[in-house]
Amino acid sequence: MCMSTAQTGPASVEPTGLSTKQARILEYLRANADDRTYFKSRLIADDLGLSAKEVGANMSAVVDAAHELDVAKWGYSSGTTWMVTGAAE
Repeated sequence: MCMSTAQTGPASVEPTGLSTKQARILEYLRANADDRTYFKSRLIADDLGLSAKEVGANMSAVVDAAHELDVAKWGYSSGTTWMVTGAAE
């Protein structure tokens, strides 16, 4: 199985206006936010078959689309960490 990151056409866009990568990251955060609060870009990337750079580059769109979650950049000690909590009502 070839895992090329090269794209031959425009990125596909989900109905939410997010790219496929962004939608995958958002779904990952939604699925795991009940179990933990802090997410390292590198570990999200490992679980989704992306690079940490791809995760970081797509997080601003994810943050904007995650209405039910509060997502904030938390730390940079050994890669970016994101704090994810349920949005305040």
